[in-house]
Amino acid sequence: MKPAWIYVALGLALFLAVIVPPVLHRWKVNAPIVLVTLGLVLGLLPGFRDLDLDPTSHEVAVTHITEFTVLVSLMGVGLALDRPLSLRDVGSWRTWSPTWRLLGIAMPLCITGVALFAWGALGVAVPAALLLGAALAPTDPVLASDVQVGGPNEGEGGGDVEDSEEVDEDDEVRFALTSEAGLNDGLAFPFVYAAIFLATMGGVAEWGGRWVAWELVGKIAIGVAVGVISGWAVARLAFTARVEELRFAATGEPLIAIAALLATYGVAEVIGGYGFLAVFTCAMAMRSFERAHSYHHDMHEVIERLERLLTLVVLLLLGMALTNGLLANLDWRGVAISLFLLLVLRPLAGLVSFLGHPHREGPRDFDRRERVVAAVFGVRGVGSLFYLAYAASHAEFDEIRWLWSVVAFTVVVSVYLHGFTAPFAMAWQERGEQSTRDAAART
Repeated sequence: MKPAWIYVALGLALFLAVIVPPVLHRWKVNAPIVLVTLGLVLGLLPGFRDLDLDPTSHEVAVTHITEFTVLVSLMGVGLALDRPLSLRDVGSWRTWSPTWRLLGIAMPLCITGVALFAWGALGVAVPAALLLGAALAPTDPVLASDVQVGGPNEGEGGGDVEDSEEVDEDDEVRFALTSEAGLNDGLAFPFVYAAIFLATMGGVAEWGGRWVAWELVGKIAIGVAVGVISGWAVARLAFTARVEELRFAATGEPLIAIAALLATYGVAEVIGGYGFLAVFTCAMAMRSFERAHSYHHDMHEVIERLERLLTLVVLLLLGMALTNGLLANLDWRGVAISLFLLLVLRPLAGLVSFLGHPHREGPRDFDRRERVVAAVFGVRGVGSLFYLAYAASHAEFDEIRWLWSVVAFTVVVSVYLHGFTAPFAMAWQERGEQSTRDAAART
């Protein structure tokens, strides 16, 4: 393929980044569906048809493109969440109860379920089975906009509100799915490392102790600590710096969000922590400082625009890759794993995670319809592509081409399945909420 075609693809992606969202919003159409479909078509056209999109030949490029896309989305998610979470306020932790249940119960069940199904029922090698479970476990903050919260709320006049801690999401499902996606992209990393260790170091006895102490506990703690400290430092500079030119909230310079993203991720990775968690907690810490200020909206808008462009590029390339041989190694086993995860395992794991969940643990009732929607809509996406590329660059997996076919197929099925059904599911849930409000008003 001539290099000029790369500029054609990138220019087309940029035009689409500007044109597609408002048009699709008017038509109530899911953007990822349109973009993947467009990529499928482009991959069949002359010029694009000869593009080498084999991820096994471009592991480093795929890793960094998907990595940066996820990082940008994590910063956006952290800035968008209105609900406070304070280390010193136990009550605020209770309001995040649906999130903790999805992370602590549903996610491990999905990892274990996919790994056991692939290994025990379909004969996939243990390292590859575990990697598949870990890569497909995190839900996606990039592609799930239809079931996630919007941007941050603002106070009156773009400044503070009298009690900024009262700013909150009204929709429990959107909050639960958004916060879950923000956190599980980092929490899947220990299990990816477990698969890498199985492939490179042998049995669990050789590395199990180190894995628990460092990959499972140490790196998570470091990532969270770096995120909190960097977020607090950046927010303090932006809102309270004595030098007016450095008080970015007053000057309205939103690019500080990108600077904070890059610096936080770099520091966390340099000292050994999980950068994904660091970026998300950095955004949360920044948001907690002057919570209702309009500057958060300004930063979120810049992040959202960058995320839109990156997502367009990834989805177009994914669609083109699908019609250029990425699914060549897909077999009935891969299809079975994908459908099992999306249609059976995630919904059941989500429902199990809410068993015994008190109605009043959150800001308001988390009713039956909300539990069903939160359980079903675990959208898979760019994070799964990143984890597979990362693992492939750190260990040899004999089934790597098959793994790429399965993960790509799962992502695309999720895009179409969840994209088409999300509007109906959210409308069904909202009707239930309205019925509850009407019943309460009558009493």
